[in-house]
Amino acid sequence: MAKYRRIDVNEVGDVTIVRFNDRILLEDVYVQELGHELFRLVEVENRGKILLNFSSVDFVGANALAKLISLYKKVRSHGGVLKLSNIRPEIYEVFAITKLDRLFDIKDDEAGALAAF
Repeated sequence: MAKYRRIDVNEVGDVTIVRFNDRILLEDVYVQELGHELFRLVEVENRGKILLNFSSVDFVGANALAKLISLYKKVRSHGGVLKLSNIRPEIYEVFAITKLDRLFDIKDDEAGALAAF
């Protein structure tokens, strides 16, 4: 398994759980590196079921949202499933305003997301 700087990766059964190491997903350099690491999970490591746990994230910028949309498309094109969990209410509001809550399968907590795979 590769070593990552921006994410912490664990497995529960056949589900890959990703937790973010940065509390604020905003700066372009960090978001680019984050995207590279997330895409690697799909393209190189062939992870098919991915859960992004946002419990440590306080802010998500527009560039990070765009990266998440790209990840969603990449996972789907590889026949995989992407779910999100533990999104703070103020961040969820951004997902709702941008209608991304309709694109992503968002669960309240990690246990609920794992059960939904």
